[in-house]
Amino acid sequence: MTHSHSFDPREEAPSALRQAAAQRSTWVSVAVNVLLSSVQVVVGFWANSQALVADGIHSLSDLVSDFVVLFANRHSAAEADANHPYGHGRFETAASLVIGMLLLSVGAGMLWSAGHKIQDPSQIPAVHSIALWVAGLALVCKELLFRYMLRVAEAVKSSMLVANAWHARSDAASSLVVGIGVAGNLLGFSWLDPLAAALVGFMIGHMGWKFSWSALSDLMDRGLSEDELDAIRATLKATPGVRGVHDLRTRRMGDLAMVDAHLLVDGYISVSEGHYIAAIARQHVLQAHRVLDVLVHIDPEDDSGHSAQMLALPHRQRIEQALSEVLDDTVRAQVSLKLHYLHGEIELEAVLDPHACQNQAEREALAYQLHALTHQIAGLGRVRVHHTLDLPALPSPPAALDNAGAAQPAAAGASPKP
Repeated sequence: MTHSHSFDPREEAPSALRQAAAQRSTWVSVAVNVLLSSVQVVVGFWANSQALVADGIHSLSDLVSDFVVLFANRHSAAEADANHPYGHGRFETAASLVIGMLLLSVGAGMLWSAGHKIQDPSQIPAVHSIALWVAGLALVCKELLFRYMLRVAEAVKSSMLVANAWHARSDAASSLVVGIGVAGNLLGFSWLDPLAAALVGFMIGHMGWKFSWSALSDLMDRGLSEDELDAIRATLKATPGVRGVHDLRTRRMGDLAMVDAHLLVDGYISVSEGHYIAAIARQHVLQAHRVLDVLVHIDPEDDSGHSAQMLALPHRQRIEQALSEVLDDTVRAQVSLKLHYLHGEIELEAVLDPHACQNQAEREALAYQLHALTHQIAGLGRVRVHHTLDLPALPSPPAALDNAGAAQPAAAGASPKP
C-alpha cells in the first residue's frame, strides 16, 4: 500500500475509546457487506454475471475479515499477564496477517475461475442489464463505507482499522471494474465480464500479499523506519546529561514499538544520577513517540572498541584483597574506594578519613602504598587519593537587612539568603 498515516502519540485515544470505535465501525461494515453480498450473489447468478458474483464473494470475505478484526480488537486491549508480559498488541498484527491471507486466497480463486471462462469465450452467456445497476449501487456503498471507516481509524489511531478501511476501498475499486465489465458484455464484448472478474481477483490478491507481508514482517520483529529512529534518537540526545546514543534498536508490537538504547553519560557521575538520567530519557520517549516501553542501558563511555578488554579487568573483590594486604585493619576501615572502569583500565579513587593518618608523613606513606598497587594489580592504571575535610558546624543564619541596611529579625522558617 502506498498510503501513509502519521499518528501523534500526544493525541492517542484511550484504549476503551479505540475498542468501542473499532466495534462500532466494524459492525457497520458487517451490516453493509451482508446486504451487498446477498444482492450481488443472487443478482449475479440470475443475470449471468461472473464478475458480479465474484464481487459478491469478495464482500462475503469482508465479513470474515470483519469478525477477525472484532476478535483481535477484543483481545489486543487485554492487560499484560504472565504469558504475555508485553501485552497483547500483536493480536492486531496477527489479525492483519489473517486478513491479508484471506484476500490473497480469494484473489487467486477469482483469477483461476475467470481464466477458465476466458479460454472459451463461446461459453460466456449474455449479462442482464440489472447487473450494471447492482454494480453501481455496490460502488457507491463501498466508497462511502471506506470513507466512514477511515475517518474512525484516523480518529482513534489504529493501523488495524486503517487496514480494514482500505479493504473496503479495494471493494469499491473492484465494483468499478465489475461495472465496466458488465457494461462491455452488454455492448457485445462478452469476454469483458470474466476479464473484469480476473482483474478484481488480481487487485484483491495483490493487496492481500502486501498486507500479509507487512504483518509477517512485524511478527518477525521488524524495526521502525529510519525517520522514526532518527526522531527517537533526537529525543534521547536532548535529555540533559546524555552525551551520545548508540545501539538503538526497535521492534514493533502492534501499533506501538519496543525500544532498546545505550546512552553515553559522564563516567564519573554516581550510579543514582545515571539512573535518574536514564529514567528521564525513557519518560521523554514514552511521551513523544508511539512506544510501549523503553529499555535504557547506561554507558560511561563508548565501549565498542575495548569491551572485551574491560571484561577481563579484575573486580572490586580482587582490589579489596590487595589493599588489605598492605594496610592494617584500622587504617583500611577509614579508606573508601571508588572504582572507574574506563578506557580499558581501572581508575582507583581513594578517599581518606582525616583520622586515618596522624600527620603529613603518614598520609604520604599511605598514598605511596596505594599508588604501588598499580604494579601489583593488572589493569589498574591510575590512582587518585583525596582527603576528607572536617567541616565546621554551620553558623546561625544572619539577620536579614532591610533596604536601609538596618538589621531585621529573620522570619520564622525563612531560609538565609547567600
